[in-house]
Amino acid sequence: MSEDTVVGELESQRTNLRSSNPRGTSNSLQNGVDVAAAEQDFVELSRHLTELSRSLGGKEGNKLGKSVEKELEAKEDEDEDDGTFDLETHLRGVEGEERRVGIKPKRIGVLWQDLTVSGIGGVKNYIATFPDAFISFFNVFATAASILGLNKKGREFDILKNFRGIAKPGEMVLVLGRPGSGCTTFLKIMANQRYGYTKTDGDVLYGRFPAITFGKRFRGEAVYNQEDDIHHPTLTVGQTLGFALDTKTPAKRLPGISKTEFKESVINLLLKMFNIEHTRNTIVGNPFVRGVSGGERKRVSIAEMMITRASVCCWDNSTRGLDASTALDYAKSLRIMTNIHQTTTFVSLYQASEKIYEQFDKVLVIDSGYQIFYGPTHEARAYFEGLGFAPKPRQTTPDYLTGCTDEFEREYAVGRDVSTVPSSPEALEQAFNNSPSFASLNQEMEQYREEINRENEAHDSFIRAIKEEKRSGAGKKSVYTIPYYQQIWALMQRQFLLKWQDKFSLTVSWMTSIAIAIVIGTLYLHLPKTSAGAFTRSGLLFIALLFNAFQAFAELASTMLGRPIVNKHKAFTFHRPSALWIAQILVDLLFAATQILVFCIIVYFMTNLARSAGAFFIFYLIILSGYIAMTLFFRTVGCLCPDFDYAMKFAAVIITLFVITSGYLIPTQAQGDWLSWIFWVNGLGLGFSSLMMNEFGRVTLECTSESLVPSGPGYNNTNHQTCTLAGSMPGSGLINGGDYINLTYSYNPDHLWRNWGILVAHIAFFLSCNALLGEYFQYGAGGKTITYYAKENAERKSLNQALAQKQQGRREKKGSNDSIGSNLRIESKAVLTWESLCYEVPVPSGQLKLLKDIFGYVKPGQLTALMGASGAGKTTLLDVLAARKNIGVITGDIFVDGKPLGTSFQRGTSYAEQLDVHEATQTVREALRFSAYLRQPYEVPIEVKNAYVEEVIALLEMENIADAIIGDPTSGLAVEERKRVTIGVELAAKPQLLLFLDEPTSGLDSQSAFNIVRFLKKLANAGQAILCTIHQPNASLFENFDRLLLLQHGGECVYFGDIGNDANVLLSYFHKYGAHCPSDANPAEWMLDAIRAGQARRIGNKDWGEIWRESEEFANVKAEIKGLREARIAEVGSAPAVVEREYATPLAYQIKLVMKRTNLSFWRTPNYGFTRFFNHIAIALLTGLCFLNLDDSRSSMQYRIFVIFQVTVLPALILAQVEPRYEFARMIFYREQSAKMYSQFAFALSMVVAEMPYSIICAAGFYICIYFPPGMSNESSRAGYQFLMILITEIFSVTLGQTVAALTPSAFISALLNPFLMTILSLFCGVTIPKPNIPKFWRYWLYELNPFTRLISGMVVTELHDTPVRCAEWEFNTFTPPPGETCESYAAPFMSYASGYLRDTSESANGVCQYCAFKIGDEFYNTLQLSFDNRWRDLVIFLAFVVSNLIILFMASRYFNFARR
Repeated sequence: MSEDTVVGELESQRTNLRSSNPRGTSNSLQNGVDVAAAEQDFVELSRHLTELSRSLGGKEGNKLGKSVEKELEAKEDEDEDDGTFDLETHLRGVEGEERRVGIKPKRIGVLWQDLTVSGIGGVKNYIATFPDAFISFFNVFATAASILGLNKKGREFDILKNFRGIAKPGEMVLVLGRPGSGCTTFLKIMANQRYGYTKTDGDVLYGRFPAITFGKRFRGEAVYNQEDDIHHPTLTVGQTLGFALDTKTPAKRLPGISKTEFKESVINLLLKMFNIEHTRNTIVGNPFVRGVSGGERKRVSIAEMMITRASVCCWDNSTRGLDASTALDYAKSLRIMTNIHQTTTFVSLYQASEKIYEQFDKVLVIDSGYQIFYGPTHEARAYFEGLGFAPKPRQTTPDYLTGCTDEFEREYAVGRDVSTVPSSPEALEQAFNNSPSFASLNQEMEQYREEINRENEAHDSFIRAIKEEKRSGAGKKSVYTIPYYQQIWALMQRQFLLKWQDKFSLTVSWMTSIAIAIVIGTLYLHLPKTSAGAFTRSGLLFIALLFNAFQAFAELASTMLGRPIVNKHKAFTFHRPSALWIAQILVDLLFAATQILVFCIIVYFMTNLARSAGAFFIFYLIILSGYIAMTLFFRTVGCLCPDFDYAMKFAAVIITLFVITSGYLIPTQAQGDWLSWIFWVNGLGLGFSSLMMNEFGRVTLECTSESLVPSGPGYNNTNHQTCTLAGSMPGSGLINGGDYINLTYSYNPDHLWRNWGILVAHIAFFLSCNALLGEYFQYGAGGKTITYYAKENAERKSLNQALAQKQQGRREKKGSNDSIGSNLRIESKAVLTWESLCYEVPVPSGQLKLLKDIFGYVKPGQLTALMGASGAGKTTLLDVLAARKNIGVITGDIFVDGKPLGTSFQRGTSYAEQLDVHEATQTVREALRFSAYLRQPYEVPIEVKNAYVEEVIALLEMENIADAIIGDPTSGLAVEERKRVTIGVELAAKPQLLLFLDEPTSGLDSQSAFNIVRFLKKLANAGQAILCTIHQPNASLFENFDRLLLLQHGGECVYFGDIGNDANVLLSYFHKYGAHCPSDANPAEWMLDAIRAGQARRIGNKDWGEIWRESEEFANVKAEIKGLREARIAEVGSAPAVVEREYATPLAYQIKLVMKRTNLSFWRTPNYGFTRFFNHIAIALLTGLCFLNLDDSRSSMQYRIFVIFQVTVLPALILAQVEPRYEFARMIFYREQSAKMYSQFAFALSMVVAEMPYSIICAAGFYICIYFPPGMSNESSRAGYQFLMILITEIFSVTLGQTVAALTPSAFISALLNPFLMTILSLFCGVTIPKPNIPKFWRYWLYELNPFTRLISGMVVTELHDTPVRCAEWEFNTFTPPPGETCESYAAPFMSYASGYLRDTSESANGVCQYCAFKIGDEFYNTLQLSFDNRWRDLVIFLAFVVSNLIILFMASRYFNFARR
């Protein structure tokens, strides 16, 4: 077959496809993504590459040699063809070349019949409170079920009921329905993602394959893309697509083209196809990391989905937040993908325009889980009109179809009513089942069944195509394209980029590591190889290991946050989850090896550890192994636990046990049988023992005079002296390091490599667990959002009954809202004007102007729309007008009634922002009341405010969710419900001047959007001045607006004026300057295309911004602004001056309300308080039991200090919880404070006070469990003092965490600072290295300024004061007196100034003198330069640190504003 013949056949097939899908292409449209042009790109590139292929490779091609009747396994055993690979084979486009080389196309349709899907719900769930956490925890079975994800809250109900239909390859199906109707569930089932649903009945066939078989063998051939775009935000667009190609490039490639060249050509083609070439080197970003725009990110998702080469693609509400032009571009892009790839595409959309609707072949309409229509798009409207619904020619078809399922929106044809038209979901389903459309559908399904059973070629082609895609080494039954080792290699490259490009985290991590290394090096500078350096040497080794091991703690959060991407890539069959964990640890090893090497070099050589190359590299190896082991441990916990609270509880218990049993705090031989076995499963213990063996096995310690007994003047004969250090021999001044650790810790230097080998086995075990858990646990991969409610009290019950009566009245009046809110009267007549408004922000290259000379005004009684392209500056203009900007330079004039904005301006305006940020634990009614109480004038009675809130609830149709907990986007109210709450909060404030709204209809279905705009129109009619940005308005929505401010790219105004009836004023302006709107076009969409808002070609040769500036209309606007300003100055000039107040209410009232809400928030967040309490109890109980019933021995005295030292563990745990909590509360505060609800002081004080009850409970529980089991002093004055110190520590930790959070822009940065902060505080408190041994530089300032110093000194002296010490048998130091002398006479001079006591000679054997170093506890702490007399002074100083925290906290909350806008 000649090349011309092949190309001719390709064009012929494309022509046939266009004729079979008349609505599928848009050649006539001269804007946006050109479907035909994109297809032509493929044909041209295909032709070029085919020629290259023929010139370089053979024309070999095998025919299918097996019978079409062979089983699946037989087909997979067929030999691989050695034909050439064509680019369109890879992207499943043109079939001519495939057929030539014997490769069959990979196309598959979907048929579903009697499909019923069930889930859990239907029960009203009430919000849990703090006591509920205790009850549920002690319900052991429920807790276990919760951890394993087995508990089901609610009853089973059907989400989808008896669906049936067929979608063939190359068809696009639009799925329509109101929120909650089941659209998402349908898409997930079509993508064969059934996780999270209790039951799926009926048949779903992919070609011939049942769903179960298809899922096991071809999982990546049906994929689902959720509403939100989930990508690694710090990867660039090119890197994101490059990784997808690394895992999905099939086995066959064009001869002569390397894999790199092939990858580049495909990426370039995809970027060009979707008009995002300019984003290749821009990071993808997310809502918190600035990257490409929303529309561009959406197209990255499309390109990524295309690379999967899936046969069935499902897209869920993917146009949310896009302007009309970009949304159309998106729909056309999907059309391209479906046409070129012959995929089967399902899409659910809200607010779809007619042009978008025309891209689809079929439409499915769902009403409350019932299928009420499925058929060709051009038949749907006529079908519903035929049922008796009133025709609405001005309404878009998608809106009309969805509206027929809404009891408030639907209207009946003349002479028809609810009794003669099917209206309920059941009746609509029955009507469809009895319709010709249903009969036609059944016929089509039967024909398809016969076709797939008769035509074996398509079935065989699909199986062969799947097999040929797999690279060498990929298993026959594997669903992945590339073998396991190549998955790991691709992931390693991606993980390296993720690490390397996150420069901030990398820099902070390196700086922290180096700073701590220098601090440790100077603290333990030049450790002497004497008895004086033995204990501090072991402390150094422990700190070095512990610091690096706990650097891995951040893995716990990152593992959980990374779950959505892991689940997505698993569904796309990019890689196995286990491959990710292996790749991650290998890349971590690369980065950690370098960082830890620098750390080890600094610490090792500054502290004078054993100077030999072998000793150093073993030290380095063990530190690195400990880090890797703990990293894998934390990742395993992250994979195992369903949420962060469970992970924190589990990790706190295990870490505490690991630290206590590591051998440093309690030597192995002293742990007892019930604890000592933990050593073998404790990575820290194995690492510490190996470090000790490596160091002390190489050194010989010299006994100093301070360690000799007896010592001093006259004691010169070492034969009659002994060294107090374990391992010493009488008569010798040298101690073998190996003997020292053998007697003190039961470590044998010969076991060094054995212990390291066990540590490596730990690494292998945790890596295996990590990989297995990652494969089989799918937390966050499915399920349904649950709404929680506050329990009704008498007041709420009566209010809800009143709302229900209003709702029923509205239902009876068919959606008329005239009675609701009819008493709304806005009294303000103020006018906002702006002239020559410009806004510039600093960028690396200088200043960037985002707004350029904007003129306009908003006056009472008018609803003004602010529209424009994505990125034109709409939100920026709103922020500037609403006085929300705190960076950049604003020039121009903004006046209210001709006067500059006063301090009360922000309080007098309401701004419903685009992001729905709310206090998650409030109910809807509580949120609205909070806004009304603090923003309406203080003089207005509470009863009046409450009544107004009820009006707003009814106005926004929130009767059913008035007592619902708002929650967060993952668990709580749905997107459209949260949007209503955002608007309601601002309406409840009853703004005196203006109401600003930023995209109030984004994410809503068309009816909800219409209701919102209708309510805004009602407010405007009542006298409210409103300025509102809006996306994707249809004609009926657009006509509600009075005026329009239209912006184009660059922040330039292209129109400001009236819209007019049927947009006649607006269209006449464009007509005047050469742009003519077709009669059937939606003016709101057409005008965006005209000014080139999306990828559209601008109408006309002249810039519309320039046309506006030169127009007569612009001159009229300026004159009108001047007239308005002068009129208002004249009107209000004689009025008495109004006192400008920043806040509507007094500070005391703010504190009262904010404190009440914050306390309620803590009460309704049981996991926060209970996890903290659990961690306290777990740590205290483990410590108390490990040091159970301490006696009066010398070692027990040391253990008492270690028990006290455990109190210093609390701040690290508390900071990890308090900082994220504070940051989230601060996000809400920034929004509310910008509206001048309440002051910074009220916020900060409420956060501190709300923590106090939980701090007292935690302190009491910790104190009881850690103080009494070891047998600490029961004397009331001492026990009370110790409790006070623990309580102050608790409060200090909370205030410190809040202070750190207030000083840093995010909890992520706070978390990076915590290890450094905690390490410094723990190092310089006098435990790991006693005060006399701390270098003077640190001792004179950092030791004294350390809060932990006061904690440790106060608690140690209180516990040990007057405590008798009785050495155990093995604790006595023995020496022999010279001949002729007794022990008493020989040691008398020494005992006259030394501490301790000599054992009675009658109790000693063989005349050997036995000396105990301490007789009373005071002697021990005197050597540490501590004094019992200073304990109350220490307590007061510790309290002073708490006060200083509070002062810094209040100052930081007042002057540090990290909400950069």
